Amino acid sequence: MRLTPEQIEGIRRIVAEQAGSDATVRLFGSRLDDLARGGDVDLLVEVPRPVDDPAPLAARIAGRVSRLMEGRKVDVILHAPNLRELPIHEVARREGIVL
Repeated sequence: MRLTPEQIEGIRRIVAEQAGSDATVRLFGSRLDDLARGGDVDLLVEVPRPVDDPAPLAARIAGRVSRLMEGRKVDVILHAPNLRELPIHEVARREGIVL
């Protein structure tokens, strides 16, 4: 995994601040490959309760994590009971690592 311990802690802190302490976050995609270079940061944020405004929440998390990662592009996918399940959710759960 190509994240430092400080970056992992920062991502967890940001997700807890924005989505609640009961939210979990998984890293998936190219950042899991230790041999790769560059690439964006793909995160699945799972919230166990309904989310009223998912797009602004995802944007806030992505923006704050991007600043933490010195401008690196960050993609945030949300999952909550009131949001539609998409194939990317299953891929992220299957291949991702909980931070």
